[in-house]
Amino acid sequence: MMTRRQRIISLLEERDYSPSELALSLELRGRGSKRLILEELRAIQRIVKREGKILLIKPAECRKCGFVFKPEINIPSRCPRCKSEWIEEPRFKIELR
Repeated sequence: MMTRRQRIISLLEERDYSPSELALSLELRGRGSKRLILEELRAIQRIVKREGKILLIKPAECRKCGFVFKPEINIPSRCPRCKSEWIEEPRFKIELR
């Protein structure tokens, strides 16, 4: 039986995922599921770095005005430019360096 982090790592090595997609794949439900995934991704970033891999981050983007956020492990709630809450979640993938 694999741990949650091991399952997330194996999923991210296959293709890119958003935090919501990871929560669905791991059958996590509830209010804190995205927050839990983000915490796991922060730990995974350090783990894969030791293994000679890298966690790639496609930054979040505003769907209304196209503003691109910083590439970080976070889900922004509002666009600083147009104040829209219509935000595309960041996507994550693990690759070899």
